[in-house]
Amino acid sequence: MATHKSVETKYMEERGRFYTGLRNLDRRSFLKVSAAALGATAGLAPPCSFMPVTVAQAAEAESKPAFRFAYISDSHLYEKNVNDRFVRGLLRAVDDVNQLDPQPDFVFYGGDLAQLGAATQLDLGAQILKNVKAPLHVMVGEHDWYLDLGEKWQELFGKPTYSFDHKGVHFVVLNSVVEKDFWTERKMSPLDRMKTVAGLDNGVQSSFTVGEPQRNWLKEDLAKLADDAQVVIFSHSPLYKLYKNWNFWTDDAEEVQAILNRFKHVVVIHGHTHQLLTNRIGNIHFHGLLSTAWPGPTPRKACRN
Repeated sequence: MATHKSVETKYMEERGRFYTGLRNLDRRSFLKVSAAALGATAGLAPPCSFMPVTVAQAAEAESKPAFRFAYISDSHLYEKNVNDRFVRGLLRAVDDVNQLDPQPDFVFYGGDLAQLGAATQLDLGAQILKNVKAPLHVMVGEHDWYLDLGEKWQELFGKPTYSFDHKGVHFVVLNSVVEKDFWTERKMSPLDRMKTVAGLDNGVQSSFTVGEPQRNWLKEDLAKLADDAQVVIFSHSPLYKLYKNWNFWTDDAEEVQAILNRFKHVVVIHGHTHQLLTNRIGNIHFHGLLSTAWPGPTPRKACRN
């Protein structure tokens, strides 16, 4: 009993310091509050709050330098007075990345920073992510987008579709959570639309797609590359069809794969499923990575049909 009381008392003390620091997340206060979060969640947080990824060039390109990047994803932040556990998960992930030695060349955030796309949730996430020491790249998830159709997210992070090159590797970031308009005919409010998209297994929303405009953009972006180029694609949803009822699925996945099939090797990294997944289709290696919010079950274990 005494031990339980001391743990509870310690948690409440750390929680108080957490909220004090969170009001002003400059680098100094961030370090203090992230340390408090680590103390409060010892033994409770998932074993891996981010995924360090090492990228080496192919054997025929050994002269090019290897490099490392870190991946954080799916924090699903509520306002801090609603759910501080998810906030602590992201704080821990950023702190873990900042303590890596050597530091990664860059950090990639894989989408679903917010839970219901509210400006307060996205602002909170942006405040935390600004403390990442390494250069940061961000991708959008459906939970970030469908309250205001991406207005706030783009104000904070820019366009959801872009590419960049790093040490001989071409990286492409896609918005793979595009849905057909199911809300206008039903006269849904923005919040109802967001809650519908957040409720994956509801039979109301449409499936995710990359969409024709982005596929055309992707063709143009990759046209300048040789067939032996090293290509890495970041998408929030998997660019293959895993389980449609949960939107672990991208309707035009095969069309995107066809654009990529001229390259010898392509790596696609996705979030959304909250679990470690590996898959290979032809020349494309797919990797699903973890969430800082909660671990996701596999459809096979969670569903009878």
